This record gives sequence, structure tokens and C-alpha cells, in this order.
Amino acid sequence: MPDRQQPQKSRRGEWTFLSNHAHVLVCIDRDPTIRTRDIAAQVGITERATQAIVSDLVDAGYLTRQREGRRNNYTVVVDAPFRHPIEANHSVGDLLKMLKDPTTSAAIEKT
Repeated sequence: MPDRQQPQKSRRGEWTFLSNHAHVLVCIDRDPTIRTRDIAAQVGITERATQAIVSDLVDAGYLTRQREGRRNNYTVVVDAPFRHPIEANHSVGDLLKMLKDPTTSAAIEKT
């Protein structure tokens, strides 16, 4: 079996396949009561950038936000389609299903 090579770094620096918007959405899907401070730490962006992204996602209809006491509770709109024509035939739920945490998924399947 051939050795699997590590992906080489781009000459233009580090990059990932998913945008920060997608990363924020994944964090919220995993924990609907997560604080922006915790999202920022997980994604590797500032709290201000996280707040702006959450606002973008709410404004575009990918998230709903409900205030509960001092915290926000988010709901991901899983049937919302992607915005770009190349992936418009897929929904946010398709992406989130693919990226589910395997330990969480295994626990859910056992119940």
C-alpha cells in the first residue's frame, strides 16, 4: 500500500476548505448555547469577528437566535440551501451531517 503523504503547505500560507462562517455554524450546531467567546477560541478568530459572522448567518436565514436570560440559544436552519450556485442543490444540513462529531453520533445511535 503506498505511503500517504501529508498535504503540502500552500505558498500563500495556511488555508482550509471551509470558511470561518462554516466553522462557526458547525460550533453552533454542536452546542446551540455556546458563547461567542468559546466559538472564537475554537475557530481561531476574534470575538468581534465571531459576532459579525453570527449576525451574517442570522441575517441570511441560516440561524435563528433567541435570548434566554443572559445567554443566546441558536437554532440552525438545516434545510437552508447554500448560496453559491455550485453547491445550491445542497443544504446546510448536508454539510453538518457530514461533519458530525463521531463520538456524539455513536452515542446517539446507541440510544
